[in-house]
This record gives sequence, structure tokens and C-alpha cells, in this order.
Amino acid sequence: MLKALAPVASLLVGVAILLTGQGLQGTLLPVRATLEQFSVFGVGFIGGTYFLGFTLGCLFGARMIRSVGHVRVFAAMTAAASAAPLLHGLWINIWSWALLRSVSGFCFAVLYMVIESWINEKASNENRGTIFSAYALINMTVLAVGQQMLLLEDPRTLTLFAVASVLVSLAAVPVVLSTSEHPRLVKSVSLNIAYLYRTSPAGMLGALATGLANGSFWALAPVFAASYSDDLALAAGVMTASVLGGAISQWPLGHFSDRIDRRYVMASISFGSAAMAIAIWIFVDRLVPLHIAMLCAAWGAMAFPLNSISVAHANDKARPNEYVMLSGGLLLMYGMGAVAGPIISATLMGSVGAAGLFLFTALIHTVLLLYILNRVLREAPPSADDHVPFDDALAGVTTTSQVYEEGMK
Repeated sequence: MLKALAPVASLLVGVAILLTGQGLQGTLLPVRATLEQFSVFGVGFIGGTYFLGFTLGCLFGARMIRSVGHVRVFAAMTAAASAAPLLHGLWINIWSWALLRSVSGFCFAVLYMVIESWINEKASNENRGTIFSAYALINMTVLAVGQQMLLLEDPRTLTLFAVASVLVSLAAVPVVLSTSEHPRLVKSVSLNIAYLYRTSPAGMLGALATGLANGSFWALAPVFAASYSDDLALAAGVMTASVLGGAISQWPLGHFSDRIDRRYVMASISFGSAAMAIAIWIFVDRLVPLHIAMLCAAWGAMAFPLNSISVAHANDKARPNEYVMLSGGLLLMYGMGAVAGPIISATLMGSVGAAGLFLFTALIHTVLLLYILNRVLREAPPSADDHVPFDDALAGVTTTSQVYEEGMK
């Protein structure tokens, strides 16, 4: 494994630093917004604008890279992304924060595009699954580290915003100084959403449902935690426990799905996610912080791998020359869900209380469960021989490096 990772080691170091800053910023902003008495709907709106910017970055990043190259684009996006948290700390109102979050989303999408295209260039068919498994593991674990950095300082001060800015800036150093050969130009892919649905309706709707649920969680879980405790440790603990739960369960669930119809796994984890979310919604007022964090870890262990398995299921039903198109389409569906989810769930939270966040995710996962069960009853299960190995499918789960810019059919 170390031999496979050696050619991309500097890039993975850059990813680790970048996402540590991202993890801190993603938790800090909803907490500070709550302290500033932003409405729950306002916080959800701000969270949705991040994913709007991210989707736009996927659409237009390839054109930027073609114009000036990977290294210049990475340096420019790092500079903009590192300025955003400082401006958040200096310029506090809902509209400026929404604008800045959309800028952050755009920048991070393009940064991922540069990093992932570089990794794709250095990976071979033999080690691609190993490299992207390590990449996904780094994504989850360093986000957790960044979330825990919330406890280093009072979020009312500028200090944590400055720390997030410094981390994002430092991420450029190992990437820009890397001696690896620059990757080839990013491919552009024409998306055909109707064909995506015909190929894998369960995979497509799984990506959409994951965007709705997980986008809501990223935007509003710190608000949920802050409503039950003034102790910042609960907000950091809820986020970290959920992320680590997802990191731990990703590979066991993924490899188990290699052996049976993946829809059974999707249905099972949709049921588990809904059950954990309903438990949080009903019992949160009677639980101590540790138990809330444990339930959130169990929720994350079910909810976060769902997107990976949805992508793997879609790839099972596609021809090899369709993988890029499917990955781009699934990423678009995730992005659409993640834009709408925080706004819808924030509205529900305003009506039924902060735990309405988990009521919303329970409803989303229940609808997905019922849909998948209907598909399973109507269709014969695929052969295990038709499965794309989960590690290979994982390479297309969150990558923006092969996404589109030519529009949708």
C-alpha cells in the first residue's frame, strides 16, 4: 500500500491540510451564526449556498484549468478559499456569509478537481482502488480533526477564522512544490439525466437522497447541538462522532455490498439511518451529550456510506465508457439535493425544534427505502459477477476531476 501511495504522497498531505481547515470552518460557521442569533432558516440558507457554489465549480472548473493550467488554478483557488474565512470573521451578516460560502464551495470544487485529476493521473488500474480508499479515509478523518479544533478558542473571536485561513493557505505548499508530472487536461462530459435514471434509478435517487440528508447535516448539525448545550464540545462531538462513524463503516458495508444485491444494502442502511434519526428526534431531550454523540455516530455509520454504495450500484449497470458520465450525473444529483436540503430542513426545524433536522433525514431515508423495496420486488437481482469492485467504484464517489462542462441533455 505504501508503494502505491508514494507517487501521490505530497498531494495527500496537501489534501489533509486543506480539509482540516475545511472541517474547522464547516463547524465554526454554524456555531458562530447561532451565537450571532441568525435564524435557523438563515443558517440553512447559508449552508445551501456552499453546495450551490460547489456545483458551479464542478461545471466551470475544467474550463479554468484548460485556460491557465492546474498549478495556477490551484494557487488562485487556494488564495480565494483562504480569504473567505477571514472575511467571514470581519463581515458578519447573513447575505455576506451566503456569498462567501458560495465562493468557498466554488473554490473547493475546483481544488478537488485539480487534486483528483492529479491522483487519477498517477494511479494505475491495479492501485486505483487503494489510492482512492486512502483518499476517502483522509477526507473523513482530517475533517474530524478540524471539527475538534473548534475547542481551541472562543468562536466569538477572529482566531479560529484565522486558523482556518492559515490551514487552507498551507495546503498549497506540498501541491505546488510537488515534482509529480502535471495531469492531462480535464475531460468534459455531456450529461444525460434521463439516461442516468434509466440505467440506475436507485443509484440516482440514492445520490439525491444523500445530498438532501447529508447536506442538511453538514449545514445544521452544529445548530442542532448548540440548541441543547452551550458547551462547544457537544457541537464538535456530534460532528466528529458522525464523521468517524461513517469512516469506520464505509469499507465493511461497501465490501459486503460486493457480495449481494447492493440494493439490499442500500435499503438496510436507509432503514438504519431512519431508525437512528427517529431515535434522536424522540429522545434527544432525555439524553446526556455522550449518548447524543453515540446516536449521531450510529446515524453517520449508516448515512455517509449510502452515496458510495449508490455510485457503486450505478457503475454495476453501466458500460466502462459510461463511468465518467454517470459519476458526473450522480455528483450533480448530490449537489442539487445538498442545495435544497439545508433550506427545507431549516424550515422544518423552525416549526418542530432543532431535532427536526433528524426528522427530515428520517423522512428522506424512509422514502428512499420504500422506493428501493419497490424496485427490488419488481426486478430480478443482478448477478454478483456483474459487480464493479467497491474499491474501484469508490474512485468516482466524490471526485470532481472528471466532471462536466458541456451541459445536460
